[in-house]
Amino acid sequence: MKKLIGKTDIEDALGRLDRLTQDEGWMASAEGLKATHDVDDKVQAVDDKVQGVDDKLQGVDDKVQAVDDKVQAINDNVRGVNDEVQGVDNRVRDVDHKIDLIIDGVQFLFQLS
Repeated sequence: MKKLIGKTDIEDALGRLDRLTQDEGWMASAEGLKATHDVDDKVQAVDDKVQGVDDKLQGVDDKVQAVDDKVQAINDNVRGVNDEVQGVDNRVRDVDHKIDLIIDGVQFLFQLS
């Protein structure tokens, strides 16, 4: 009878040990799942911050594009001024040529007199 009682105690102890081992496994799984959720929450927070930075960069990009457009407009205006200066230069050259013709005419008249 002692052998049977001892055997039953051992089997009961092994059964309790098996349940404790299973419970330990479930607890470890639960802790791992909790850690996974914590990491997921932190990754989501980082993703939100990166999205915020991306939005700010888009705003900067828009402002840089606006500056680029203004610089292009100034460049176009400078080209227009350059064309006008070229026109004035051509007119001055024409006036110089006419003055030279007048001087030549006056000198010719002085030589005749």
